[in-house]
Amino acid sequence: MSKELTNNFVGLFSSRLTTLGHILDISERYFNENAESILGFDLIDDMLPFGAQIAYTCDQPCNFSLWCRNQESSNLSPELDSLTMARDLIERTKSQLEGLELKESKFSEIKRINIGGDQYLELEGINYIQDFLIPNFYFHLVTAYNIMRMKGVPLGKVNYNSHLAPFIRAA
Repeated sequence: MSKELTNNFVGLFSSRLTTLGHILDISERYFNENAESILGFDLIDDMLPFGAQIAYTCDQPCNFSLWCRNQESSNLSPELDSLTMARDLIERTKSQLEGLELKESKFSEIKRINIGGDQYLELEGINYIQDFLIPNFYFHLVTAYNIMRMKGVPLGKVNYNSHLAPFIRAA
């Protein structure tokens, strides 16, 4: 069961990272010669920009990978200086997921997550994945998508759900 769950989580993260790369590609083409500026686009002033949303989307599967390997979490820098850097981060994150093995014992292991200041969470492993990593992953992925939609990039649900393309059948 552990191998199946590992494959499910790895597949989820990998396919949605591919979606993030797809959003980045479409956005770059849309903004053409001004494409590098998209990394600084945001929804509102107090929210992190597109580049940081890419980094934080990648942060979740990176920390999942580290956790599976019994290594300490290490949050990525939200500073992405170029689209090449953003693309490399997405691809590097996907490669970190390859060959992962999630031992059954990890699901009941307590994971401590520092959330700022002197506050932290303690979650069982399965809750760490389902209640922390995956929701944060989708939050930043959707925020990246929404930033580009707000800026006029021609993205739609078909782009966001591109991971479903292999399952589409003709009636």
